[in-house]
Amino acid sequence: MDNESLKNNPLLCDIETGMCETTDTNKDTVSQSSINSTEKSIKLIYYTDPICSSCWGIEPQLRKLKLEYGNAIEIDYRMGGLLPDWSYNSGGIGKPADVASHWDEVSVHYDMPIDGDLWLEDPLDSSYPPSIAFKAAQMQDEQKALLFMREIREMVFLQKKNIAKWELLKVAAKTVGLNVEQFETDFEGKAKTLFEDDLKLGKELGVRGFPTLFFMDDAGNKETVYGTRPYAFYEMAILKLNPNATKSEYSKNWETLFSKYHSLTPKEYAELSGTPRKESENKLNELSEKGALKKFTTKNGSLWSIK
Repeated sequence: MDNESLKNNPLLCDIETGMCETTDTNKDTVSQSSINSTEKSIKLIYYTDPICSSCWGIEPQLRKLKLEYGNAIEIDYRMGGLLPDWSYNSGGIGKPADVASHWDEVSVHYDMPIDGDLWLEDPLDSSYPPSIAFKAAQMQDEQKALLFMREIREMVFLQKKNIAKWELLKVAAKTVGLNVEQFETDFEGKAKTLFEDDLKLGKELGVRGFPTLFFMDDAGNKETVYGTRPYAFYEMAILKLNPNATKSEYSKNWETLFSKYHSLTPKEYAELSGTPRKESENKLNELSEKGALKKFTTKNGSLWSIK
């Protein structure tokens, strides 16, 4: 498939750029009115989507960023609307089955477990329902909303579950401790408007793909990191805007890491603990053999969680 057609299809993430691109390439400048000032020195607007495979690819870097610079940055999660529906046919993708092998390829590239068979077995018809569900979760509790996003990503990437289905979104909401009744009311109501606001702001900011991260300070200075990049790119963006931002030290032993993040892939564990990748997987295997962790295996890698 040529690169030009790749660029036109949001579900085909370009491995070279680390981006899942949308067809709309409007690149307006950032409007100051869209940024709320916060006490933390840097605001990070993160444009993502529940089914964006490149966004799953930056989980290790993002998790580390929170541990090291959580005192300096505030992350504002925005939904980008990657897959409205299947009414388009561009970039060599006209049907869900076309995504399956692409996801398997992306999985290997990012070294994060993704099972593309979802698109053969129970494909999503849109990423809008899980995006609206995330906004509904945010209305209740920002921290639980992040747990909800992680939960539905594990469902879609590893467990091959169609997270466009309401009953699965409800299960995820219950798992992370949201009030399910409230969640349903918000999902049917105001969350839709909030999602539309995200799409509108995304256009204003010139978001053309995911992940897109805008780092901004109170003076309106901006650093943008497009796509999945090594950790240093995100750290550099923070330090450019605030050279005095101090890096927090955190405990790198497995108990502490799993108490902060209840599930980790070997790539995430390696990034957070500073342990070489192969050694990380051996350590996690050892812990699951001892019964300290639970292992979930897919055809493209595994995930470990606390029991």
